[in-house]
Amino acid sequence: MIPKECKRLAEVDFPIAVVSKHALKEKSVRFGHPSTFHLWWARRPLAACRAMHLALLLPDPCDAHCPDAFKGKARDLLGQIQGEPRDGGEDLRRGLLKFIGDFANWDLSTNGRYLEIARGLVQAAYCDEAPLVVDPFSGGGSIPLEALRLGCEVFASDLNPVAAFILKVMLEDVPRCPPDFVDRVEEAGRLVRQIAERRLEAFYPKGSDGSKPIAYIWARTVRCETPNCGAEIPIFRSPWLSRRGATRARYFKEAADGARVALLIESAPRGGPITFRIGTGHGSEEPRDGFVKLEGTKATGNNANANCPCCKSVLPGNKRNPRVPSQLAQQRGGADVIFDPNGRRVGGARLLAVALVGRTNDGRFFRLATDADYVAAKNASLAMQEAMKSRRLDGLAPIPDEPLPPPGTLGFRVQRYGMIQWGDLFTARQKLMMLTLRDAIESVAAEDRAVHEVLSLALSRLADINNAHCIWSNAATQVVHLFGRQAVPMLWDFAEAGALSGQAGDFGVTLGNMVRVLRALPRSGTGRTAQVQIADACASPLPDEGAHVWFTDPPYYDAVGYSDLSDFFFVWLKRAFPGHALLRDPFDAANQLTPKSREAVQDEVKIIDGKPKDKAFFESVMAKAFAEGRRVLREDGVGCVVFAHKTTEGWEALLSGMIRGRWVITSSWPIATERQMRLRARDSAALATSVHLVCRPRPDDAPVGDWGDVLRELPRRVGDWMERLQGEGIRGADLVFACIGPALEIFSRYRHVETAEGRQIELPEFLEKVWEVVGRMALEHVLGTAEAQARNGAAGAVEEDARLTALFLWTVQGTDIVDTSGNENGEIDEDADADDNGDEEEEETGSQKKPKGLTLVFDVVRRFAQPLGIRLPEWEGRIIETKKGVVRLLPVAERAEQLFGQEGAAAVAERIERVHVGTPQLTLFPEGLEAGRGSPKQGARQAKRSAVSDAAVKPRLEATTLDRLHAAMLLQAGGRANALRALLQAEVERGPEFLRLANALSALYPKDNEEKRLLDAMLLAVPR
Repeated sequence: MIPKECKRLAEVDFPIAVVSKHALKEKSVRFGHPSTFHLWWARRPLAACRAMHLALLLPDPCDAHCPDAFKGKARDLLGQIQGEPRDGGEDLRRGLLKFIGDFANWDLSTNGRYLEIARGLVQAAYCDEAPLVVDPFSGGGSIPLEALRLGCEVFASDLNPVAAFILKVMLEDVPRCPPDFVDRVEEAGRLVRQIAERRLEAFYPKGSDGSKPIAYIWARTVRCETPNCGAEIPIFRSPWLSRRGATRARYFKEAADGARVALLIESAPRGGPITFRIGTGHGSEEPRDGFVKLEGTKATGNNANANCPCCKSVLPGNKRNPRVPSQLAQQRGGADVIFDPNGRRVGGARLLAVALVGRTNDGRFFRLATDADYVAAKNASLAMQEAMKSRRLDGLAPIPDEPLPPPGTLGFRVQRYGMIQWGDLFTARQKLMMLTLRDAIESVAAEDRAVHEVLSLALSRLADINNAHCIWSNAATQVVHLFGRQAVPMLWDFAEAGALSGQAGDFGVTLGNMVRVLRALPRSGTGRTAQVQIADACASPLPDEGAHVWFTDPPYYDAVGYSDLSDFFFVWLKRAFPGHALLRDPFDAANQLTPKSREAVQDEVKIIDGKPKDKAFFESVMAKAFAEGRRVLREDGVGCVVFAHKTTEGWEALLSGMIRGRWVITSSWPIATERQMRLRARDSAALATSVHLVCRPRPDDAPVGDWGDVLRELPRRVGDWMERLQGEGIRGADLVFACIGPALEIFSRYRHVETAEGRQIELPEFLEKVWEVVGRMALEHVLGTAEAQARNGAAGAVEEDARLTALFLWTVQGTDIVDTSGNENGEIDEDADADDNGDEEEEETGSQKKPKGLTLVFDVVRRFAQPLGIRLPEWEGRIIETKKGVVRLLPVAERAEQLFGQEGAAAVAERIERVHVGTPQLTLFPEGLEAGRGSPKQGARQAKRSAVSDAAVKPRLEATTLDRLHAAMLLQAGGRANALRALLQAEVERGPEFLRLANALSALYPKDNEEKRLLDAMLLAVPR
């Protein structure tokens, strides 16, 4: 057994770069990976969890208290793959860290030899006793799954019944069931698919040539309210049906090999009806006249203005005049077709096109809607109405009638469009399909409980890609599931999957992907299974001091509303397996949905005991959960908390809970877990890493700390850590948050910290100092001695706007944040029927392009700026722009009028070109410039163009080095070589500040950034 004094590997070192590489690579694993078994939000990569488990479980061979027996066994085990390590502790430590990094590789996670060595190392560390690993916020199960892989005893709990149900199948049923279990699941699924096909084939008719519909592409509709028009307006985001480059085209004359397919307006007379045809664009050509790209809806935030193609009027959808939401609310969301008594369509959803696949699955093609398509939809609606007449014996309605969360709930925007029940998110045909599959599952698997559980999860998983809020990806030409991000957004057009197509959205495809996971799930190798339970993390059922490791990934403050989102799956699960012990709220028998009152989240729409669930509520719950973790952890145990929130409020709430829960943070390891080009990263200041805070229980007799001692030690600890992390390739915001760990070790090891006068220092005040230290060190690193001069009050220090820009770029550096121009078509190249949390287009996407520029959350910018004396309001509209809590660094192009006036850069450049460059400039432009002064050789036209006012070109007294640098970049962009050379010559004569700043910013800009290329080109023109 590891002595309590012995440090773990996670406290002394960790192979950050190697594990990060494997964690990111794992994101591209689409088949057989546990994340594709059933969707759960914010899952941690298995590579990171596996590596961290080993680092937490294994002792440091260099520690004087490390048992000799462990070191001997470790040498023997590692010798099987690395060669015999030397006797020295340093060599053995390097060997263990190399093994941890190598075993993080997904390809080695099921390798028999590596599994044997990993389990052998854990057994050696605990004298052949299996350590108990506890995760009270288990969620999708990455942490307990990897503990089970290593042969540990595992207690996995979660407050949410959906998470607990997924965990039970993955961690209990699969390890416990006999070897033929997966075969039984596969056979039962095949029978369910056969039953469903017999009952549903009439509602998804095939073509005369055997082609199968893989998607019905619908548009919600509203009526134009202009007098003498009243046309029906189909609302959709993009005219493109396919942008794949090579689409099999059989149903339209304009088709050609390699053509891209789009929907065109055939006619749009005043009053309607609007008719369409299918045509093609070629190469990179965009839809122009006749296409509907600009005739659909322009939506931004809560605005959704429908443009009528017939009379060119606008039907407003803003909060002041919400005509679009009002009309859709009358249709309960507008996803279903409205038929008259004779079966003719008179309103509701309009079918724009049908995507099909040939009998041999050799390509996609498209056709317009036909009467037969509407007949199938009408018959499905009638069949659904018949099914709704009867109630289930257990009291549940056949289709979910539980209420959606109230308007304003985190992640929900559909209620204002008339969707008030969970069943409103589905079309009538989708409801019929789900009910048919549910009945088939009950008839096939009622006697086999474990198989019934898996098939119930398959039905739940299928709902994610069979609802009226799935997009059609014109890049992948397939339906994309709802939960591309943690929200239920409003979509104007949506794709209804063909349930019998053999493509994404088919029950057989969904279950097939799940079966791959079941076959690849790890067995402990020791006959152990995890214990799974619904439990409140604030009231653990475990006894005192029973766990060896307490490792968890807690909720992210206000980032994900797990309980409300999971109700989407819960309402189908409890119908698929009625009466299951896990599919209920154990804390409130009257609650029809998942537990809400105890959930640790900031969501102020919810009121608990008369108070909103605000930041104070979240901190209180986290403190209780961390105190419980400390209670169940052995005295010699170790903890680890994962966090990846993008705001400092989230960090403060988590850390406050840890401090109040009496933990000492001993190390902090940032592991890259997010893809650089995921859409969330393009649109927000999301972090690229998840920070793993390693901690231990703080002794009850911990001393009181001296504030002066803490402040003196802080710069050294932060500086050492920044240097170490930069060597591992960690940059920017990821590095900042990773520095919080070692800084908090100084603060958290004391019972509390006091000033010399006896005033107790609270956590927010300490964190302010941490941000200040990190900011100053970052500036000294990127701006060199100038910032050191500024700190000492020396003359010639870098100005405030340059410090803000440099700090902004440094924080962006190394994270996922890139230009926010966006992707207006929401193109996706991922597996649509998979758990991919971050690749769906933004809610209510419109045709407007987003402003360009790099962005950061305002809170992060404010935290850096205030301690360094940077006054953000003074730079608003000049170098930054703040909207909706996000700060955008203005691109240089947007500063042209500021710097050159209304006359523009060209006129000013001509003036500069005529000026003698023999004297250094003291301000932005030389004071000697006079209107009309120029070369005798100038033509009349050029002289006239140069006759601008002196005010436009006279220097502004407040012009800074950054202003002059941006002016030079604009001259470079405009191709004004002579003016640029004149300006650069003057700056070289002025002093080194200009070039020092230019080189610093060049190193800070993202490598593919447009402005970096411009800046580098400008630097090449500097006279040598």
